[in-house]
Amino acid sequence: MVRFLVVPQWQGSPAPRAMLLVDGASAVAGDLPRSATTVLDVPVEAGESLGTGVRRLSALLRTRELVGTHIAADTVVIGGDCSVTVAALDALPGGTDDLAVVWCDAHADMHTPETSPSGAFSGMALRALLGDGEEQLALSPGITRDRIVTVGMRNLDDAEVEQIAPFTNLSVADLDDPDSLVAAVRATGARRVWVHIDVDVLDPADFSGVSSPAPFGLSPSALSTAIRRLREELPLAGATIAGFAPRSPVDAVDDLGALLRLVGAVA
Repeated sequence: MVRFLVVPQWQGSPAPRAMLLVDGASAVAGDLPRSATTVLDVPVEAGESLGTGVRRLSALLRTRELVGTHIAADTVVIGGDCSVTVAALDALPGGTDDLAVVWCDAHADMHTPETSPSGAFSGMALRALLGDGEEQLALSPGITRDRIVTVGMRNLDDAEVEQIAPFTNLSVADLDDPDSLVAAVRATGARRVWVHIDVDVLDPADFSGVSSPAPFGLSPSALSTAIRRLREELPLAGATIAGFAPRSPVDAVDDLGALLRLVGAVA
């Protein structure tokens, strides 16, 4: 049975209104089956960097501990910033040796503390999955680059362009064919897949509740169709839906239809 783990973490985000991520996670939680949903009581304070280049590290580490005690097979993680996926995969039952990661995001999230302009860990999340960056947060062992499939990236910092070259990178147009995602994941040789969705991968015309909208994104229909096809071919080890930051309760309601379509696709 699919379990939902709601992680209203905001401390990994660089956005001025990062705490809106807490509201977003709570809004989604209200539409999930109560008996299958756990809402984590994560730190609300900013936390300290602890002498590293990662802002709010102490709060991130505490949330990571909490996630680690609740991750089980077939868990869908809801909420917070993108770095919740790193915490989830660090504690994934069965490990990550046979795992591919599909990273759906408008941004690369491939910085390290040395290259990040903000020090925000969400911008380092995918790099941390590879085992790089702050050692207290990076996966060990990391996931190999040939098992990363990115979807919809279109807003990259210069330092990240070369870093994503070894990945299989699918554009927004590539998902016009739902089988393109299946083919890309099959080519990794993985037996299981984790799907990470930062909702800013969606087009702002279809979805407004994000901190850093990027035009020319995916439609909720195209993304959910591709993920459903993927699930028909390979077992999902779990999934993340992150980055929902509605500016008001009214805005949250407007976006919930698209969000629940994605929840249905991964669950």
